Amino acid sequence: MDRIGERHQLTDLIRRALDEDVGPGDITTVAALTGDERGGARATAKSPLVVAGIELFGEVFHTLDPGLRFTALRRDGERVEAGTLLAEVSGRLAPLLTAERVALNLFQRMAGIATLTRSYVERVAGLPVKILDTRKTVPGLRLLDKYAVRVGGGFNHRFALYDGVLIKDNHIAAAGGIGPAVRRVRARIPHTLKVEVEVRTAAELEEALAAGVDAVMLDNMSTAEMAAAVRRIAGRIPCEASGNMNLDRVREVAEAGVALISVGALTHSVAAADISLDVTEREG
Repeated sequence: MDRIGERHQLTDLIRRALDEDVGPGDITTVAALTGDERGGARATAKSPLVVAGIELFGEVFHTLDPGLRFTALRRDGERVEAGTLLAEVSGRLAPLLTAERVALNLFQRMAGIATLTRSYVERVAGLPVKILDTRKTVPGLRLLDKYAVRVGGGFNHRFALYDGVLIKDNHIAAAGGIGPAVRRVRARIPHTLKVEVEVRTAAELEEALAAGVDAVMLDNMSTAEMAAAVRRIAGRIPCEASGNMNLDRVREVAEAGVALISVGALTHSVAAADISLDVTEREG
């Protein structure tokens, strides 16, 4: 997350998150503290996790008070055990406490996504397949969600509707079939873009192949149906599996021969990683 456009998005995201949580002021902190207290806090992993978003974690504190000192003790992509010290924050305690929840919310979600993604990647280790995310992200957090997937060892599918063609079931129904949908898309997009089509049956696969698509997404098929589709395609175009993917099933799907497996659960229903932030020292 280091391109100029992405940095601007991150700055705006943090400010909006802080505005949402703090509003006109943190009543509790203002009432309980004089504002002069200084000290430090430590962020600790309370369960095993893959670190993701640690620099963003620090940026939330800096956004609220540039005078706060943040030290990252681990790097994104590292797997750590419960009890591992992740970062330290020091300076004025009032802004530190005010920023705490927003900073943790983002950090915990990103680490949760990276940790779950790593589990999927490890489950298919040794097989020629990539684990992909989807667009099933929290609105406004897609940049963070997809970054966390990459940190966990996964790959990003298209980022949004504007950067890839994926003709899905409702497009097919609205256009009157796979053939008409593909023909209209081909006539209107640059030649550099590839066309992927979602198929649910062997008959739809035949229609997609006849239409000359560049890739197919096998949606909600049984493992046996996927294996048959892979044999039919015979390596001519990439074959993606999607729908009802979980850790118990993902390896057998990979063994069916697909090149890509998209997993909506990486981002749409992930559990936040367990990370705490505790004030450990106080001055004044």
